[in-house]
Amino acid sequence: MEAVIQTPYHESLCAPITTGHHVADILIANIRLKELMATELRRSGFQIIELSQTNGATVHLPLDHWIDVGALCLLAREDSGTCLYDSDGDIVAWKGCDEADQCTRKLVTEANCFRMRYPWEILQVNSAVLAALPKNDIQGAVSPLAEINGVVHVGKGTRILPGVVIEGNVAIGENCRIGPNCYIRGNTSIGDNCTIGNAVEIKNSLIAHHTSVAHLSYVGDSILGSYINLGPVTILSNTRHDGKNHTCVINGEEMDTGLQKLGAFLGDGVRTGPNTVIQPGIRIGNARTTSAGAIVTSDMM
Repeated sequence: MEAVIQTPYHESLCAPITTGHHVADILIANIRLKELMATELRRSGFQIIELSQTNGATVHLPLDHWIDVGALCLLAREDSGTCLYDSDGDIVAWKGCDEADQCTRKLVTEANCFRMRYPWEILQVNSAVLAALPKNDIQGAVSPLAEINGVVHVGKGTRILPGVVIEGNVAIGENCRIGPNCYIRGNTSIGDNCTIGNAVEIKNSLIAHHTSVAHLSYVGDSILGSYINLGPVTILSNTRHDGKNHTCVINGEEMDTGLQKLGAFLGDGVRTGPNTVIQPGIRIGNARTTSAGAIVTSDMM
């Protein structure tokens, strides 16, 4: 079986996470998305080929879809010109044609699929991959005064300081400094060379390489790019008082995310001043800054 992993057409919808980056390079559980997908496909017997090598037997899988590989194996057994749809009617993958709209046959899967058209859906994929971590892998130094529960990965050179509580599934990269007195929980991944300061809480979030979150801050259900510095007592809020779903503005349109817990999406190089509060669903573009005491109520792109 052969498969080609294709770049999606609308990467800009995931801005600022894809600003200056391809979807292929997004870190999911600290692994580049394209590398992660290729590994899963190879484990299921697929050979990964280049787009220039495709033929009538090739399965085409866009990078913005995460799907059970069993469904792709079923597609691989179908005739050329078959398009695979999920239960919501979205195209998942196709076989044999250069483009999905050239297919003449239709196959529907009930398998669990994750579409990454928008930044909050990246969190959904990150959670799914972290939830599948099989066992603990602790390669860094963990203080005997720290507490680790659930499945947790800690990279080489990382120090988990006293008073830290981690409730997996959590993946922390190499050469990080975590704590003291942090609380990390809820399907969270933290990249390499990150600093999570004293009394910080991180919940169900994705943090890329070389990012620092200063003391007394809260990051909930959010995505942080690389080389970010969150000043002391920066709050990325994730709840509404009225209990309704959060919204996010994409291409000028306010969209219902379908989520009751959602934080913010920060691009590379963002810096916040002390006591910054960022309201739910906010996007802040690369290298933007806030002053001390700022309350961010609209996108800064």
